Amino acid sequence: MRRSVIVCVITLAIIACGSDLKLPSAPGPLDDIGVLVGAGDIAVCGTGGSMATGRLLDAQPGTVFIAGDIAYPDGTAEQFRDCYDPAWGRHKDRTRPAPGNHEYGSPGAAPYFAYFGANAGPAGIGYYKYRKGTWQVFSLNSNTESGARMAQVEWLSRELDTPGASTCTVAYFHHPRFSSGSHGVVPPMPVVNEIWRALYAAGADVVISAHEHFYERFAPQTPDGAADSRYGIRQFIVGTGGAPLTQPVRRVANSETVLSTFGVLRLTLDAQSYRWDFLSAEGGAILDSGSGQCHGKPQ
Repeated sequence: MRRSVIVCVITLAIIACGSDLKLPSAPGPLDDIGVLVGAGDIAVCGTGGSMATGRLLDAQPGTVFIAGDIAYPDGTAEQFRDCYDPAWGRHKDRTRPAPGNHEYGSPGAAPYFAYFGANAGPAGIGYYKYRKGTWQVFSLNSNTESGARMAQVEWLSRELDTPGASTCTVAYFHHPRFSSGSHGVVPPMPVVNEIWRALYAAGADVVISAHEHFYERFAPQTPDGAADSRYGIRQFIVGTGGAPLTQPVRRVANSETVLSTFGVLRLTLDAQSYRWDFLSAEGGAILDSGSGQCHGKPQ
């Protein structure tokens, strides 16, 4: 036990203090198709929602993202094997996940990192970046606290400020900054605020989260929730991967659409723009769609 603690402390110190150190990226997507498709809050054994969304993915090209809470209730190796793998496991090679709080029901989310291997980024860290066409994509860990939280935000800020970085940016992580659901009643965790501020300052375009078991789309806004059509980040909540659905408890500012149904978000990434389609698990019907333009840093 003592040896493990020492290793963790040393690892965090290296990440936090090495100003030129970059975490390894996850393996690049296996295709050149500028599409991200996926959801969060996925697999509960004995329920059928995750099987339906998994079948929906069969007809969708591109890279599969997961915005956390993958195998309920505790992210154990058995739950990944018995609940998640039959539903979405056949897409594992093209999946780039982010961890949710239920993955940390197992110490250190170890079964999550073991199941996805290099596709989850560096083991034990839970955040990484990759590219899709002209876009830079960040898979982040909204479960971090204290020193690990600081290390992630510092790394994110450095990567966003890298010379030659793409002008189009999307990030996904489990906990939403804004929500019309029950989780939105309490203040967001510090790491979520800090991630949003770093992304907004760098001119990021889209954030995808989950945690609430419904779909919600927001108009572009600042980290403080002010509408900002020029530089704001558009947030999607896509907690619709298969876990039992919930309903909103209110409608917060800038919320444009809420749907309580199983489905996946398809994000098509073009050179300087994007299009979204929310696809229902019932036959793949498009229930919400639209488009947006990439933008630079706030002036």
